[in-house]
Amino acid sequence: MTKQHTVVDSPYGPLTLVATDGVLSGLYMVQQRHRPDEETFGESDPAPFTGTISQLDAYFARELTEFDLPMRLAGTPFQRAVWEQLRQIPYGETRTYGELAEALGSPGASRAVGLANGKNPIGVIVPCHRVIGSTGSLVGYGGGLDRKQRLLAFESGTPDDVLF
Repeated sequence: MTKQHTVVDSPYGPLTLVATDGVLSGLYMVQQRHRPDEETFGESDPAPFTGTISQLDAYFARELTEFDLPMRLAGTPFQRAVWEQLRQIPYGETRTYGELAEALGSPGASRAVGLANGKNPIGVIVPCHRVIGSTGSLVGYGGGLDRKQRLLAFESGTPDDVLF
């Protein structure tokens, strides 16, 4: 496996993009929980990320609401099923951990869904920020609750200090 990475600016701080064999396999924020060690990212090379960068630019410009990129999501079958459910949450909407567990056919698995959500290797594009607590509160986000609030406010078109 060949790994490459590049760092791009965003309104939420630098984003490290990682590719495995030329396919997007990671998008990590600075100080993100479960961020792999930098030495695992491979050589610095922006070449595999042209489409990703273009779609991220369009997303942050409010011109794109759904990403269409090839991705390599490495995880357990349960984690991959959770991440696929995350991709089904429409732009500007949220779901609770319980709702995701029900959609997976495991209504008692909201805690396991939360753990899988937290290990999502491709933040923003696989929108783990769209998952909230059962009471509608912001809970758990590997990129930090401030970023989660700002991303949700961005997608809903609401000022960040009004949303929650």
